[in-house]
Amino acid sequence: MSFVVPAEWAPHKAMWLGFPSHAELWEDNLPVAQAEVAALARALAGPGAETVKLMTGHPDGEAAAREMLGGVANIEIVPGAFGDIWLRDTGPIFADGRAHGFRFNGWGGKYEMEHDDTVAAQIATASGADLVAHDFILEGGAVDHDGAGTVLTTGQCLLNRNRNPGWTEELATEALGKALGAKKVLWLGEGLVNDHTDGHVDNLARFVAPATVAIPVAWGRGDPNAPAFDDAARRLAEMTDAEGRKIKVVRIPSPGWIDGEDKRPVPASHMNFLIANKAVIVPIYAAQPGEFAMGALREVFPDREVIGLPSTAILTGGGSFHCITQQEPA
Repeated sequence: MSFVVPAEWAPHKAMWLGFPSHAELWEDNLPVAQAEVAALARALAGPGAETVKLMTGHPDGEAAAREMLGGVANIEIVPGAFGDIWLRDTGPIFADGRAHGFRFNGWGGKYEMEHDDTVAAQIATASGADLVAHDFILEGGAVDHDGAGTVLTTGQCLLNRNRNPGWTEELATEALGKALGAKKVLWLGEGLVNDHTDGHVDNLARFVAPATVAIPVAWGRGDPNAPAFDDAARRLAEMTDAEGRKIKVVRIPSPGWIDGEDKRPVPASHMNFLIANKAVIVPIYAAQPGEFAMGALREVFPDREVIGLPSTAILTGGGSFHCITQQEPA
């Protein structure tokens, strides 16, 4: 049976969303992170025209979610068990009416938490989809899809020895072809500085239309990711997709240098936007309002409302909106 993973801009049956549930992980950031996720859920269920499946990972999280969002139209609270909210990486990738699950090792052994390796099965069961278990390590944020069999990824992550030792571009391409119908893999190099995911592509480059990829352009002085952005743009400008079309590169202003608690730059990226049925929701960080990025994305998505929402507290956990969601195609 031949199939491909649908593009994110294709219609969705539902959008899965992780809700911060563990006080010991989020500490003082928990209330704000919960408020940011609740705002994202409301935007998805309202202007985004999504059915939101809000997954909680602990009874305390479920109680908070019901208090904040119980009774909101188009939001269903789904009690579950997870280590943390990063459903893009722990959950399944939906394609051909099935949920494709992969082995998960805590981003190369950095953050192995109880229940994270069962999230794909939980979501498959709750969605009524058959689970197809693939015997290699893959996180959903490491790959991006154009809906025609082209997959975008980074060698820093997919070929990292802490995932599938011995993988080459050829072996990885073969595995993605068998598991996800990939016809062609476009290889980028390094991801963002200090990204504990080892360079997930959904912080660096995203398909936004057929044969069209958005990549940040450095903003402000000392943007730590300028070399990675420019390298990705140069590589893609010389590539074609699975249909033989030349890739068009659209540059989107980055948030620039954003300090973490240790004053090192954190992997803040507007590329972690989420494409909903009728909206594009863009993470905004306290140090930068994101107006330029949102303006550029309005040009790319003229048929969707572009909405900027705060993601400063979510980012303290290491990711943003795309990282905590997974779309279920219609």
